[in-house]
Amino acid sequence: MASVGHIAVGLCLGRYLLPAKSPKKTWLGMGIMAALALLPDADVIAFVLRIPYSAPFGHRGASHSLAIGIVAGLVLGTLLAPMFMGRIRTTLAAVLAVTSHGLLDALTDGGLGVALLWPYARTRFFAPLRPIPVAPIGLGLLSDRGLSVLCHETLYFLPLFVLALWPLRKNRVR
Repeated sequence: MASVGHIAVGLCLGRYLLPAKSPKKTWLGMGIMAALALLPDADVIAFVLRIPYSAPFGHRGASHSLAIGIVAGLVLGTLLAPMFMGRIRTTLAAVLAVTSHGLLDALTDGGLGVALLWPYARTRFFAPLRPIPVAPIGLGLLSDRGLSVLCHETLYFLPLFVLALWPLRKNRVR
């Protein structure tokens, strides 16, 4: 994916799962959840380290697994909880943000699949339906094909962006 969908999911999770008394805190929560939704793609460092794509720690490998997503989400949600109202909601939002990444990547039409069940299985999975075109990695995203993928992904996730970015009411507390 070109990350547009990951950002949209993170923004929605921050908007609706992290109750905030102020718009500034709501925006902060949305930004943090968007960053957490992108976190598994830190594994692109594997290319620099010359770790093969198909290796367990290659791109879309262990960092995209549900197990790592749950553990990272639990740890990060617990650390972030004091900033927001509700430890359970903050942790749930963090877990959903990180784990959503691998699930969304499984909906793409390219690559080697996603190691969703690592460390229990090294198999990489795709979803039965794969409507999202895979994005070129790196500067390839700036090519005609990459820009086309960005446009497609933006259209697919436009409803989530609208939900997340709909104007906040000033006096509303969730």
